[in-house]
Amino acid sequence: MTPEIFIEWAALISLVLLGLALLVSLVRIVIGPTLSDRILALDLLTVVAMGFVGAIAVRTGLWLFLDIAIALALLGFLATVALARYILLRGAGTQTAAGENS
Repeated sequence: MTPEIFIEWAALISLVLLGLALLVSLVRIVIGPTLSDRILALDLLTVVAMGFVGAIAVRTGLWLFLDIAIALALLGFLATVALARYILLRGAGTQTAAGENS
């Protein structure tokens, strides 16, 4: 087996496994019981998408795709921080509302 064929098969297998992980994270986003679970699944979706882009970069040999993966990582980080801030402010809003009722 030549190295080129090995890399082709490894990239193909990784794309299939990443596709399955993508489906699992989508299921968790849809049926996640809490908002925190959904946010964590969205973060997982971003990481899996980065892996998907990386595997495509290896398979095609176009390393420009790695720049896309870096931009996707930044976008995922900012989305996670924004959603965590939303949860924090939402929790603070319910605490102040409960405090006003007392």
